[in-house]
Parts: sequence; structure tokens; C-alpha cells
Amino acid sequence: MAENSLLNKLDGLVSRFEEIGTLITDPAVIADMKRFVKLNKEYKDLEKIVTARQNYVSTLNSIREAKQILDTEQDPEMREMAREELETNNARVPHLEEEIKLLLVPADPQDDKNAIVEIRGGTGGDEAALFAGDLYRMYVKYCEMKGWKVSVSSVSEGAAGGFKEIIFTVSGEKVYGTLKYESGVHRVQRVPATETQGRVHTSAATVAVLPEADEFDVEINEGEIKWDTFRSGGAGGQNVNKVESGVRLRYNWKNPITGVTEEILIECTETRDQPKNKERALTRLRSFIYDKEHQKYLDDIASKRKTMVSTGDRSAKIRTYNYPQGRITDHRINYTIYNLSAFMDGDIQGCIDQLTIAENAERLKESEL
Repeated sequence: MAENSLLNKLDGLVSRFEEIGTLITDPAVIADMKRFVKLNKEYKDLEKIVTARQNYVSTLNSIREAKQILDTEQDPEMREMAREELETNNARVPHLEEEIKLLLVPADPQDDKNAIVEIRGGTGGDEAALFAGDLYRMYVKYCEMKGWKVSVSSVSEGAAGGFKEIIFTVSGEKVYGTLKYESGVHRVQRVPATETQGRVHTSAATVAVLPEADEFDVEINEGEIKWDTFRSGGAGGQNVNKVESGVRLRYNWKNPITGVTEEILIECTETRDQPKNKERALTRLRSFIYDKEHQKYLDDIASKRKTMVSTGDRSAKIRTYNYPQGRITDHRINYTIYNLSAFMDGDIQGCIDQLTIAENAERLKESEL
């Protein structure tokens, strides 16, 4: 029976859950912070599966009890109650099985992380920079709705407004797992403010969403980092041009895939506090290296998936924003909606939900559950 097959898969995980529960109370494990963090993450993931298993087993037991009552009980009222319970629990079983199957498929290990988002104006000059600014505003509005915190770390403004480039960190619950679908080329079709003939132009901006690396994810020799400081510039009163609060780091890193040593250059002018800027530049360095080292993992996913829902391929055209028709089209799943104004005000959850459903369908198909 399918239910027995599913329960057999879960039995080994229950044993592992109990084993980890013991390990994370062991002083030797607690002293090894890297291992402790990893085991805690595994424990939380398994806890969801164990809870789902308990609900599933309870439902199956209720079905058996209801059937037994219908086979043996003569009292009409008892039989009617058993019939209702049987109907309710039979309806629950497919949903519980679907939930368990999704939990059994290995999730992207980076989904729970915070995210570093980079938006860059692409083809289209000033209009591309304006569109990059619109995308930034859209994400900020969405993050506000989710209760996530947004911290800008680097900005290069466009000549006519918007941004040539803006880099920011988003902190909250399962941020990367939600925003990873936004990586790629976003194309806009509209009449630019500078257009006198009323013609529709096509411009583009690229979005890259990187998982923010934890301190334990990558090893960096901080003694080899070269630091420079500089005055931040821009608006902000007298302090800006007198205090060297901006920081620049240079770090030589050997790419494990190519074997080539690369110089990584990162600037941070996020705050007027130099130590805070150093800390945030270090976080970006860790995330940059973490992202590069996980590129093979992303490439493996890309080679398996035809729809490229969330492969991390930042050169793929993923979405078109058509202003004259008020239309947004996500090309990965052929999803079209006509609420562009609300979408640009941060109402993007519906599209992300559809991408998540498509991703989960692929994961289930790959796992053959």
C-alpha cells in the first residue's frame, strides 16, 4: 500500500530526529559551533516531517476505527458519526501525503538564509536606470508587507533618476527561498519620460539574488584582507565630506572550480559608522564567495530542470512588464496577469506562489515520490 511505503520512508527519519535531539544537548557538540548550527538546522527540518507523520498516522488510525465501527456497530447515531469521520479523514489523506512528499524532497539548503539583492540597469540607458529604481521600490514595498528588514549597502544613482546599480540586504524568515525566483533579466515596455513622440521603448534591468553567507559557511583569512577608507560623498550634511566612513576591501581568492586566483573588490558606504561598514563589507565578501562556490550546485539544478524556475541563471529573461497593456508576463511558467500597478506597488506574492508551485512540481517529479 502507498501509505505503508510512505510510512517506511518516514521511520528512519524519526530515528534520526531522536538521535539529533540527543546530540544537540551534548556539551562536546555545543562547543563545536559549526556542527551545532548544522545539527540545529537539521533538527528543525526533521521536526516538521515528524509532526506531519504524527498527523498522518493519527488520520489513518481514525479511518481504521471508523471502518471498524461501521462493520460492528448497530446504533444508527454511532454509525452516522463514524461515517462522517471516515469521510472527513479520507479527504485529509491526499493533502497530508502531498505535504509529506514535499517535506521528503531535499529543499534548497540556502532557502532559510537572508538575501543580498543586486539590481543593475541594463540596456536602455537612463530609462533602464529608472526601471531599476522602480524594481527596487517594488521589492521594498513587498518586504514591508512581509515584515522583512531592508538595508542598502551600495548605490550608484542614474543621471535622470533611478539607479545604475543598487545592492541591498533583506533580513527575515525564509527570505532567499522566496526572493530567489527574482534572479534574472526583467524587461520593461513603456513610453519613457524623455520620449516626445509617444513611442514605446524596451529596456531591461538585471536582478541577482544571493544567499547571505553565515560566518560558518565559508573560511576567510581576514589577515589577508586589504582595507581602504574614503569619504562617502553625497547628501547628509557636514559629516559626509569630512569623515572617512566608507570602506573598500580587496581580497585574493582562489576559485575552486577554475583554480584561478581572483581579486575581489567590495565597497560599503551604508552607514556613517566605519566599523559597521567593515562588518557589512565582510558579510558581502562571505556571500560572494559562498555564491561562487555553490555555482556548481546551481548548474546541476539547471541541467535537470527544463523550466528554469529558480536555477540562479541571471542571464535568462524571466519577466516582461508591459505598461501600455498593464500586463506582467513571467516567461518561465507562461504566467500572465493584468494588475501591473498593484504589482509595482509590491503585490508580487501571487506570482511567487505560482513559481513555488511549479518548482515543487519539478522537485516531486525528480524525486519520483
